[in-house]
Amino acid sequence: MSFLDQFFVYHPEPWQDRDWERQSGLPLEDVWFQTSDGVRLFGWHVEAASDRPVMLWCHGNAGNIINRLDNLRLLHQMGLSVFLFDYRGYGKSQNVRPTEKGLYNDAYAAYDYLAQIRKIRPERMVLFGRSLGASVAGELAARRPASALILESSFPSIETVAKVHYSGFPAHWFLGAEYRLVDRMPHLSLPKLIIHGEKDDIIPISLGRQVYEAAKPPKDWFSIPGADHNDTYVVGGRDYFQRLAEFIKKALGVH
Repeated sequence: MSFLDQFFVYHPEPWQDRDWERQSGLPLEDVWFQTSDGVRLFGWHVEAASDRPVMLWCHGNAGNIINRLDNLRLLHQMGLSVFLFDYRGYGKSQNVRPTEKGLYNDAYAAYDYLAQIRKIRPERMVLFGRSLGASVAGELAARRPASALILESSFPSIETVAKVHYSGFPAHWFLGAEYRLVDRMPHLSLPKLIIHGEKDDIIPISLGRQVYEAAKPPKDWFSIPGADHNDTYVVGGRDYFQRLAEFIKKALGVH
């Protein structure tokens, strides 16, 4: 692990105490759970109906789950149950320094909470990761069974991102994190939807295409004209959520 990761890879924000359930209008259920290495994590579970698909959401490298409430509301309106959690060092979760191995452990623990405590079967589970969280969700899909994987604003590895932002300078040599999603994609057999904004200036769409090209079928590609890194669901609007719904129905065999 490199100390520089804390400056270049992870950008958590502390928790703000408010009545988030009232403010969001969502039935937010507070959930505390623990990882295999003893870290206590916090998340929100939002229930739709007992027979609906359940989305396990691995968010990006900045902020915390509070920053995803608007998006969470729209996913819930689709009829999805959603479990959105914070990694170690983020939000209300235990203040432990985030690392690549640590984030993977956090995702395993979130999945195991759904499977073991809430008794959610893999046939109902959809793994969703955005940006850095796409790499986390990809690792999770390699270690736990699920029905579908949705990757948004994804990148092949930290190395590829570093080369884009530092004009080819090998900045990744000074970082401990690798997040080699590209190595996992050829081995994942579950249905995959790879989404990217065409105007993404943080993770260029060419990097998202590399993830898609590396993926083993079945796979689908969805690019969003005019969308940047963080506004895919806003710019994509109705088409975005319709595409998600169609993919999930097909992957889960729902009619």
